Amino acid sequence: MVSQAEYDIVFYEAFEEEQELLRKLVPEHLKARFTAQTIQEAKEKGVPAKLISIRTQSKIPYEWNSDLDGILSRSTGYDHLTSYRQKTGGEVALGYLPLYCARAVAEQAMLMTLALLRKFKKQTTSFDSFSRNGLTGGECQDKKLFVVGVGNIGCEVVDIAKGLRMKVAGFDIKEKVASLEYTELKTGLAWADIVVCALPFTKVTDKMLNYDAMKMLKEGALFVNIARGEIAPLADLKRLLDEGILGGIGLDVFEKEKTIAAALRNKIEQDDEAVKIINELKTKENVILTPHNAFNTLEAVEQKAEQTIEAVAMFLTQGKFPNHIPEEQYA
Repeated sequence: MVSQAEYDIVFYEAFEEEQELLRKLVPEHLKARFTAQTIQEAKEKGVPAKLISIRTQSKIPYEWNSDLDGILSRSTGYDHLTSYRQKTGGEVALGYLPLYCARAVAEQAMLMTLALLRKFKKQTTSFDSFSRNGLTGGECQDKKLFVVGVGNIGCEVVDIAKGLRMKVAGFDIKEKVASLEYTELKTGLAWADIVVCALPFTKVTDKMLNYDAMKMLKEGALFVNIARGEIAPLADLKRLLDEGILGGIGLDVFEKEKTIAAALRNKIEQDDEAVKIINELKTKENVILTPHNAFNTLEAVEQKAEQTIEAVAMFLTQGKFPNHIPEEQYA
């Protein structure tokens, strides 16, 4: 471990466009480092800064706990931070960005929904033969969309779906949308043509959409997950697809995402069940997989960069983040 941090802040998992925006906004007096790598890929020899910023794929070394003052996750979810606190204890300040990308993520969910309905992946692969065989899809109007988790992102999904004249119902412990019909999970799943998961990942939602829960779906239903992969286990999704209960899957998030991302990014052969399932699913014409990219619009990335630098500035001057994780979430 190093006794004195080399930087004021290190930004991990910052892709090219994000880095460009952050560099423009970070105050000149701050010594900052930017990398697209996760912490584990960077192979740090010690804590490089008292304040670090990550997304969701970095594994923060437990031994860093005593040398860190703050961790800012540039994400709307924070389960990876609460897990770190639960395993290490300590009083490292933990912050996140809950509001920057709700519309962007919701649009990605609906993009996947429409692509699955219209068999878009197969359409693109059929171009070379200019064949229309097997390409007849469906229209979204009057389809029954069940939004599981009607928070910031779920509300935007509802708004877009209603604009497309779909029939929409939702499931959430808080019924915040007055114009939306809420229902029990089992009832909604049995009713739906399409299910969009927008739940936060908690002890309650862990594996909530497993095989036993979703086997009541009507044959050929579609499932889209832009929340957290652990809510709907990969093995269960594959089984539902193999049995014809699911007619299509769209995933932007994945169970064991850190392992899957490392295997794909570094072209590593992994004897891991989740990686094997993903390698099989990605070949299927009725499966759409994207690299946890639903947030990634110009508008959202600009907001994220601005909110990140505001959070950094507040922490360095006041010792706290604008959006900190509630203490009760650590229990």
